[in-house]
Amino acid sequence: MTYGVRARERMPFAWDRVTVALVAVLLLVGLVMVTSASMSIAERDLNNPFFYLERQFVYGLVGLLFAWSVTRVPTELWNKYSLVLMLVGLTLLLLVLIPGVGAMVNGARRWLRVGPVNFQVSELARVLVLNWVCSYGVRKKAELEKALPGLIKPVGLLTVAAVLLLLEPDFGAATVLFATGFAVLFVAGARLRYVLLLLGGAVCAFGVLALTSAYRLKRLTGFLHPWEDPFNGGFQLTQSLIAIGRGAWLGVGLGSSVQKLFYLPEAHTDFVFAVLAEELGLVGVIGVISLFVALVWRAFRISRLAAQAGLQFQSYLSLSFGVWIGLQAIVNIGVNMGVLPTKGLTLPLLSYGRSSLLVTLAWIGVLLRIHHEVTCSSRSAVMRQPPEVK
Repeated sequence: MTYGVRARERMPFAWDRVTVALVAVLLLVGLVMVTSASMSIAERDLNNPFFYLERQFVYGLVGLLFAWSVTRVPTELWNKYSLVLMLVGLTLLLLVLIPGVGAMVNGARRWLRVGPVNFQVSELARVLVLNWVCSYGVRKKAELEKALPGLIKPVGLLTVAAVLLLLEPDFGAATVLFATGFAVLFVAGARLRYVLLLLGGAVCAFGVLALTSAYRLKRLTGFLHPWEDPFNGGFQLTQSLIAIGRGAWLGVGLGSSVQKLFYLPEAHTDFVFAVLAEELGLVGVIGVISLFVALVWRAFRISRLAAQAGLQFQSYLSLSFGVWIGLQAIVNIGVNMGVLPTKGLTLPLLSYGRSSLLVTLAWIGVLLRIHHEVTCSSRSAVMRQPPEVK
């Protein structure tokens, strides 16, 4: 065990108070908005207006426990066992596609039954695949920097994972995974022209998939003209736009949304942002977006500090978290505002979603662990410096 590792184990845990504060505020806003958006439907369907609040609160506590547990795990272990973890992720994506094993919900086979609950495996699988990509970026950095073959292997893995996600189908998760993976590989040293070449090929492949399926093409382009079919294919989006429009500057008031009253489907999950915009207005929207921007900035800052401390794997892992949470927030908000095709991606930490909440909080635990190791490495470097001779 090196001196730096021993020092990290002896020092008190260095919590990143900025990240903890940002996550706490987002979780609190999420609890309030999930409650507001779900009370009517929970009262009607479950005879308990606080059903979703109770579930979100419980899973939030479990997620915080996961986050704390992960902060106790040295990040070297994520690097050491990255191959095994990646294989676990791909296995989960395969299992969910097996009839009788994967649970079908709303026409998609994305869940595995774990006891009394369904777990969306794509949330965890994406993290495990990205963890391997970060490890590959460290181990094969020289190959990535030299030629195209060094980029083929990780892109091939991302393609396999994306295909498995598309079979569920989960187009949004596949897109976010691909984009985050390419971002990590580019920062790890892959040449820009090769990244653009393969990224262009991936975009063309997604385009061909869309054009060869009338249903998929309709889903992808329906957001462009939702008012042409406001009571069928465009119903969800038009109701979301009405909610956002009603919010104006200051909103109609917390709890006073009309669209959540059985008009806006999935108001407490995929479209909680629309309810937030209606009730809190532009001021609330800017506040929430600012929180996500600050969290992404914090992840990038920790990534830069890790790189400066010589912790390259940790730097890539922190970067991948920042890119992932930023992209998923952009996609969800874009869907709610009608600028992106409708996809089943939750708004991290805000939407009601058990799998998403648990995995996101656990990954934040990894980010906090990286901050701790960076801080301890910096302190160790200072301690190793010889005293100044007067």
